[in-house]
This record gives sequence, C-alpha cells and structure tokens, in this order.
Amino acid sequence: MNDVWKMWKKSFDSWENATAAYVEEVLKSPLVLGPSGTLLSEAMKARAKVNDRLAGFWGGIGLPTKRDQERGLHALNRLQSQLHDLEERLADLEAAGKKGS
Repeated sequence: MNDVWKMWKKSFDSWENATAAYVEEVLKSPLVLGPSGTLLSEAMKARAKVNDRLAGFWGGIGLPTKRDQERGLHALNRLQSQLHDLEERLADLEAAGKKGS
C-alpha cells in the first residue's frame, strides 16, 4: 500500500510541475495579458462609475457618502490626537507644579 501511495505521489508531483510551468508560460503570453489588461481596465472604469452614482444617490437623499465619512473620521482622529497631546502636556505641567511646591 505504501508503494502505491509513493507512486501516485510521484506522478502527481510530476503532473503538478509540468502543469505549473505550462500555466505560467500561458499567463505570460501577450495573447493573454493584452485582453486581460483591457478587461481589468474596463472593470475598474465600471466600478468607478458605480461608486460615483452611488455617492450621488446617497448625497441626493441627504446621507453622507463614503468620502464624507472618511473626512469626518479623519477630522475626528486629528482632534482626538490633539486632545491626547494636550492631556499629556497638562499632566506634565501638574507634575512639574507638584515638584515645585
């Protein structure tokens, strides 16, 4: 039974290596890369149009778009960071005041 497994494993590994080499060559071919690149470009253009239309729809009914939410979160993060810095400065000033007393 062990010999059957070894023989099957050896033939599978051989098949896998040959198939991987063939697929790699096919995927590097300009006949595959050209149309694939075109398809990807068109898909990304379509996605951008859908995103713009969705943003227009949500904005049209008065809800914040993804960009609006990202801007708000960025501003909130910046304010939180400044508040944290001010808290640290206040703690340092309080510590310095206690040492001076």
